[in-house]
Amino acid sequence: MTEQTEQQRRYKEFMELLPLTLNLAGLPPSEIGKYYNQEQIETRLFALRHAYKAARGLVRELVTK
Repeated sequence: MTEQTEQQRRYKEFMELLPLTLNLAGLPPSEIGKYYNQEQIETRLFALRHAYKAARGLVRELVTK
């Protein structure tokens, strides 16, 4: 598998898991015109990363059963 093909596969997987990831992260949407500071962004990124790992793990677990 070429590097470009692998990157496309991972991107597709990410996009398919995005709705579940966002729900698992439980982050409220931002208010219109309100910007987050660096610490708030990092906190939200932390939650998203862990939610993505959980979503990916859940889907893999369910698919292999």
